Amino acid sequence: MAPGIATPTPGTAGKFGPLDDPKVLRAATGIVIKDLRPHHEVTSDFDELKFHAAASRQIKWQQQQKQNQNEEISSSENSISETETETDTRLISSPYNDTPHLLDLETLDTQSRLLALALASFTSIRPDYATAPYIDNFNWDEVFNLVKTFADAEGHRWTAQTFYVVAFRSILLPGVDNDHLHALDAYSHQEAVASGGLLKYWFGTKNEERRNLATCIWRSREDARLGGRGPWHAKARMAARELYENITFTTMKLVIEDDVASWSIGDWEEKA
Repeated sequence: MAPGIATPTPGTAGKFGPLDDPKVLRAATGIVIKDLRPHHEVTSDFDELKFHAAASRQIKWQQQQKQNQNEEISSSENSISETETETDTRLISSPYNDTPHLLDLETLDTQSRLLALALASFTSIRPDYATAPYIDNFNWDEVFNLVKTFADAEGHRWTAQTFYVVAFRSILLPGVDNDHLHALDAYSHQEAVASGGLLKYWFGTKNEERRNLATCIWRSREDARLGGRGPWHAKARMAARELYENITFTTMKLVIEDDVASWSIGDWEEKA
């Protein structure tokens, strides 16, 4: 949600796959998504949501029927009893765990919904995320193994799809009004959620050099365009020079190939 006041920098390309590392699978064989816990049952702590993927605790798991009586299905800390009845369709998709910030899964197509659910486990994996290469900062392999696991559990064959990614790298000015900065970010995020198609918003904590990284994963470039047209985004852009020593933004495309066999993140190229 951070505003840009500098020339966009080129994206960093990378390609990985096939996805076959069992160590990064979060959902065990035989465990499928049942539904979501109400968001108020999950922490609102920023650090937990940013750095420990606390949003993933919202997902309820259910064991599938055993294929035979001798097959053992491992238990999960997310497994639930049949007595739990309160559910939700609104996913915690950012460090903000409040109703206006929640992503309504019922507004999404199947593949966007599956990716959004997998992105509940999205988190940084290195402390120098503010300056490290974008692709190296996050647990992408885990996320896309979850996409494949969720698609298979629903009997959905994933077909290649492109998503729109924006990364913001910033250096804050000394002594900025943090309350004002927070308000601009929070209300801008609410606007983007209301507009639709924002699957994930993540931001870190500024380091000792006042540097930080934030990123958005959108269903499409058009969703991002519409999501940035509101009055709070306009206020954020106008206030940028009062808040930042420098801010750069990078636009990228995320491509998840057929059957989630591989994925890539590269420069976004506008069509002529």
